[in-house]
Amino acid sequence: MSAMIGLEILNKAEQHVGEKYFFGVSVPKNNPNWHGPWDCAEFASWCVFQASNILYGCDNDRGDPSVADAYTGYWKRDVETLGQIITVQQAAATPGALVLRFPQPNGTGHIVLSDGRGGTVEAHSTNSGVIRSQLANRRWDAGILVPGITYSGPDLNLSEPAPPPSIIRLTSPNTLGLQIREIQRALDQAGFNPGDIDGVFGPHTAAAVAAFQLSKGLLPDGEVGPQTAAALGVPLG
Repeated sequence: MSAMIGLEILNKAEQHVGEKYFFGVSVPKNNPNWHGPWDCAEFASWCVFQASNILYGCDNDRGDPSVADAYTGYWKRDVETLGQIITVQQAAATPGALVLRFPQPNGTGHIVLSDGRGGTVEAHSTNSGVIRSQLANRRWDAGILVPGITYSGPDLNLSEPAPPPSIIRLTSPNTLGLQIREIQRALDQAGFNPGDIDGVFGPHTAAAVAAFQLSKGLLPDGEVGPQTAAALGVPLG
C-alpha cells in the first residue's frame, strides 16, 4: 500500500472536476471508468475505493462494490464506529482527508475531499457538478480519516477555516423566530409546503427546504445558508 494513499484519493477526485451531479445516483465503486453523474457520498466512496480497494460510507462496507449504496448517514455511522474523527482544521491540512456535514433527520448532509490546503474537491450540486471549492465559510461537523489508509502529515501552519455565516437548520430544540416565518412564507409561495407558518424550523420545513433546493439545482442539505436564502429571496440576519 502506498505511503501517500491519501494523495491518491485526492488525485482520483481531481480527475473528475467538471463532471455532472445527480442527487441519489448509484455509482459502481469498482468501475474505474465511471465519469458521472455523481452525488457527494457516492463520489467520496468511489474515490476511496478506487485508491485503496476499501468500501467505506456504504450501506454494506463488506458487500458487493458494484451495488454498494453510499450515503452521508453511512459515512456518519462509519466514522463514529470504525474511523478516526479529526478536527476540520486537521482535515483541511491533510490531502485526501474527508470533511462531513451530518445529514438532517430523514434528509441528507454533504461530504467533500480535502486538498490539504484549505480547499475541496466535491460533487456539489446539479448546478455546479464536481467542483473545486473551499472549506471556509461553510458549516461542517467532522473531519475523517478512513481506517487502512495512510495519509501524509498535515500542514500544521495552515490556519483554521473561517466559520460559516448565519445558517438556519434543524436543531434540537427547534430554531424559532420571525426569520423562520419569512422562510416558510417564501417556501409556500414557491409551491413547497413548509407545514404551519409558525416560525418554527421543524422537520416539515427542513424537508420543504431540501425539495426547494433540488428544484433550483442547489446542494440539497435542508439548511438555509446564503445561496438558499438568496434563491428564496429572504435575507439572512
